[in-house]
Amino acid sequence: MSNIKENIGLIQEQIRQAALRAGRDPAGVKLIAVSKTRTVAEIEEALACGIRDFGENRVQELRSKAPLLAEEGPTWHLIGTLQTNKVKQALEWAELIHSLDRVSLLEELVKQAERRGRPCDVLVQVNVSGEATKHGLAPGDLEPFLRRVAQQRWVRVRGLMTMAPYSPDPEQARPYFRRLRELRDQMRALGLEGVSMEHLSMGMSGDFVVGVEEGATMVRVGTAIFGPRD
Repeated sequence: MSNIKENIGLIQEQIRQAALRAGRDPAGVKLIAVSKTRTVAEIEEALACGIRDFGENRVQELRSKAPLLAEEGPTWHLIGTLQTNKVKQALEWAELIHSLDRVSLLEELVKQAERRGRPCDVLVQVNVSGEATKHGLAPGDLEPFLRRVAQQRWVRVRGLMTMAPYSPDPEQARPYFRRLRELRDQMRALGLEGVSMEHLSMGMSGDFVVGVEEGATMVRVGTAIFGPRD
C-alpha cells in the first residue's frame, strides 16, 4: 500500500515547523514533488493530496506525462539540466525552468520564447559548492550573467537554484544554502530589469528542512514523498 499521503503530511509539517523556526510564513514555501521515473498513478495520488507542483528532470519524460494529466492542471517544473535542442519542447509544458546555467541556453530560451510570443520564467542555477560534477554558474559569474539577461525581455529570472553536495548529515548543506541566499540578496539589490529574485529553489529529500530554515521558497522532494526508486 502506498504511503504517499502519509509522507506528504509529514513533509508539510516539517516545512511548517522549519519556516516558523526561521520566523517565516510557511505559506511562502512551495513543495515541488519530484516525479521523475514515477508513474502517472503515483502523480495522481499526490495531486489528490493537494500537491500542485511537480518537477521533472528530463524533457522527454515531461512530455510523455503532462498530456495525460492536463485535466488535473498541475504546474510543471523542469529541474534537470536542459539541452538547447530541447528548449522548444520544454517550454510547451514547464512553467518554470530551474536550470539556466549558460549563455547558449539563455540565447535559445530567448529565441523560443520570442517565437511563442510569451516570456519564459527561469531560475539561474549556481554551483555554490564548486563541485566539478555539478552544473551551474560560479558565484563570481552570476552578476555579469544577470546583466546580460537584463538586456533582453523574453527571459525573466525569478530567482536562483542550487544543489548542495551529498551528505548523510543535512547540516552540511547549510553553508551552501546560506551562500545562495546571500547571493540572491546581493543580486536583488542591483535592481536589474527582468530579474526579480523572489525564489530560492534549494533543498531535496535529505536536506529540505535546512533549506527552508535558510530561506528556500521552493524545495524539490522526490524520494521522501514517493519512496525509493526502483
